[in-house]
Amino acid sequence: MKIAVSAQGKDLDSSVDPRFGRAPYFIIIDPDTMEYEAIDNKQNLNLPQGAGVQAAMTVIGKEAKVLLTGNCGPKAFKTLKAASVDVITGVKGTVKEAVEKFKKGEYKVASGPSVQSHWS
Repeated sequence: MKIAVSAQGKDLDSSVDPRFGRAPYFIIIDPDTMEYEAIDNKQNLNLPQGAGVQAAMTVIGKEAKVLLTGNCGPKAFKTLKAASVDVITGVKGTVKEAVEKFKKGEYKVASGPSVQSHWS
């Protein structure tokens, strides 16, 4: 299973970004081995609209089954749920800390978006 984390940098010591669609990077990580890949999200940073849906498509394309992020808007949430990706919002700290908390079962899967639109 792969986990996607919205991140402010390219490694496990980077902070979790509170924005999903406009996070600078996504860390795609195998929680069992802690092997990861950093995905640059610069193509979505300056989109006037649709950044969340495009970011969701990136995560889905990397076959992640869980997203750890600070916030997720309604369109991105709907796109992720349609692809059976569990969304966990309210995540803070470093990417590594977030994954460790996930592995310990400290997070709940969100039942809906955490913001109403255009989180920037």
